[in-house]
Amino acid sequence: MKTIIRSAKIIDSKSPFHNKTVDILIADGWITKIGNALANPENYQEIQYDNLHVSPGWFDSSVSFGEPGFEDRETIENGLQVAAKSGFTGIALQPNSFPIIDNQSQVHFVKSKAQGAATELFPIGALTKGSEGKDMAELFDMKNAGAIAFGDYNRSLDNANLLKIALQYTQDFDGLVIAFSQDEKIKGNGVANEGIVSTRLGLKGIPNLAEELQVARNLFLLEYTGGKLHIPTISTAKSVALIQEAKAKGLQVSCSVAVHHLVLTDKKLEEFDTRSKLSPPLRTETDRLALIEGVKNGTIDIITSDHNPIDIEHKKMDFDTAKGGTIGLESAFGALMTVLPVEIIVEKLTFGRIIFGLVTPSITEGAKANLSLFNPEGKSTFTTEAIRSKSKNSAFIGTEIKGKVYGIANQDQLILNH
Repeated sequence: MKTIIRSAKIIDSKSPFHNKTVDILIADGWITKIGNALANPENYQEIQYDNLHVSPGWFDSSVSFGEPGFEDRETIENGLQVAAKSGFTGIALQPNSFPIIDNQSQVHFVKSKAQGAATELFPIGALTKGSEGKDMAELFDMKNAGAIAFGDYNRSLDNANLLKIALQYTQDFDGLVIAFSQDEKIKGNGVANEGIVSTRLGLKGIPNLAEELQVARNLFLLEYTGGKLHIPTISTAKSVALIQEAKAKGLQVSCSVAVHHLVLTDKKLEEFDTRSKLSPPLRTETDRLALIEGVKNGTIDIITSDHNPIDIEHKKMDFDTAKGGTIGLESAFGALMTVLPVEIIVEKLTFGRIIFGLVTPSITEGAKANLSLFNPEGKSTFTTEAIRSKSKNSAFIGTEIKGKVYGIANQDQLILNH
């Protein structure tokens, strides 16, 4: 690939070209020159877009595809293409396939399926065998095979001792433990945030306490054991406060928030659309604003799409029995642009690489070309036509979004939305 990206505004706080509009020359996957009005004597392909902005490639820390086992929901090949056209140059793949990614052969399988793709795939290994919460999986073997962290997707570990042992064991090889936090007994049969909306609609409620008790417990365990803990997709104001307190103590804890919890609230449930049934559930405006503040003040490290394709058979049913989850790659950037400044969005869509111990791209001469291309301006409505995923279960259909993703440059490939 030999390309010149013309008149691009760089958004990279660590680059000397931050906030400057320049040309970027890319040859064989590397940034060879950055400057104004670069000459093109060798007739390189030229890329030029309206209000083009370029940042280090975005990384999504929580993506589910389905393959192996649930290819009807999404395949790895198509999923990575969707991620590329949504601006992501890297994704962390959740282990919730069939079979569960809980051993090194499963890690090798998903990595082999992703070979040659422009968007890189980094597997998360299950923390427990079959994600059943009973016995610890083969963590060290999976780490050696390429797993970047260990967690059971959207399943809280009831057994506190097992989490304690995992945090102690992973310290020997600098492993990262992911602890989804929701007390299943307090959640019970709840399907929506416990509050005015769920009461009015007659839906069983999930109180904030279900999340906060588990967050507090997991932080106590971390304080006792040491190690590295990541708490994904927090959804309440109190969770933000608890993690802020833990960070002030010097604990090695990080956390993420899903795009939908920053943009939508439980009022979305008034449409009785099961695409808005999520885990954790959409919360109140008070929680949403606290999460945005947590992003801005640095308590929340990462923003994720928490992309989770669900087949139509498990979504097109009554609210109580429908599966929770939404796809989110295609809508992530546009939805975030309605609530946050572009510099913060770029920071939170790239910081996951640091948390997960991956190489962080930069926009400097001599660096590998790992870039996201986008325009932060222009309003539109997110529609089903914008969905490239095999599953169409997006909670954002009909929502106003802002900006546009042009594509990515990564792995010596250029993937653009035409």
